[in-house]
Amino acid sequence: MDSMDEINELIMLYDYYGELLSDSQKEYFMDYYFNNLSLGEISRNAVHKQIKSAEAKLKEYEEKLKIIKKSNLIKEKLKSTNDERLKEEIIDILES
Repeated sequence: MDSMDEINELIMLYDYYGELLSDSQKEYFMDYYFNNLSLGEISRNAVHKQIKSAEAKLKEYEEKLKIIKKSNLIKEKLKSTNDERLKEEIIDILES
């Protein structure tokens, strides 16, 4: 089987069974076989998408949980107390 026959077979297999693949597998297959992207281009795009996805998730977590915001507020409040032992204990808790 030459490479064109193999490509045509893979495309036919994708038409029938593509929905059984993961989203990322479908995306990579489409990029490689239908969008004519090289493996290098796909890898760069995949890494870029994963980084952007991670960044968005981290921002979403902080937006929902507000842990950093609360931590910073607590640290600001601690600056106004004179109880050094209390300051150290709370800072230790925040940083653990």
